[in-house]
Amino acid sequence: MYPKTLNKDWCEFLSEEFSKPYFANIIKCYKQAQAQNQTIFPPRELIFNAFNLTPIATVRVVILGQDPYHGSFQSNGQEIPQAMGLSFSVPRQVPIPPSLKNIYKEISQSLNIVMPNHGDLTIWAKRGILLLNTIFTVEKGKAGSHKDFGWQYFSDSVIARISKMLEGIVFMLWGNFAKSKSNLIDSNKHIVIAAPHPSPLSRGFIGSNVFKRANEELVRRGKEPIDWSL
Repeated sequence: MYPKTLNKDWCEFLSEEFSKPYFANIIKCYKQAQAQNQTIFPPRELIFNAFNLTPIATVRVVILGQDPYHGSFQSNGQEIPQAMGLSFSVPRQVPIPPSLKNIYKEISQSLNIVMPNHGDLTIWAKRGILLLNTIFTVEKGKAGSHKDFGWQYFSDSVIARISKMLEGIVFMLWGNFAKSKSNLIDSNKHIVIAAPHPSPLSRGFIGSNVFKRANEELVRRGKEPIDWSL
């Protein structure tokens, strides 16, 4: 059974995964969390937002995150979750997280692009950048709380299938967790650009030229470079 909130092309691309026992367990755990009245981020309709905004035919870059933001922000009396189903991205009303600020600093420094005043990366997704988290849901206020649902088996399968079926994709692996996924990627067919995590707790991301390198590799393969401006 396909997820109702996932668009058709990705449903077909990943069709083998939805009949596997691990995916049945994800659904079971998610429904149990709902039955416990957990507040789950991102909202249900945004769980597969990364896929729905970036059709398979448009994918040029994959930026791998870990799990969704577990916090929220009050705006005009309304609670707005940070998580929106895109790695590193937050809705426009939400303050820019520290890691995303460092991502913007690196883009500004290496490509001379003006830093935006918001954290919404939807435009990137629409330009062929798959903003993929490895875990897709989280309970409000509890970081990593859904890490045992089985989402990592799904995201590993997504990475491996993209590697197998597509050509010349740039995979951005930032930090040790993301780098551990490199074994899923055929480096003879694709470009793997590794760097330290953009978190302020890490060092070396700013100055890594990851965005400049990504564009150079795309151009080298006859593809259009990414417009990283927001």
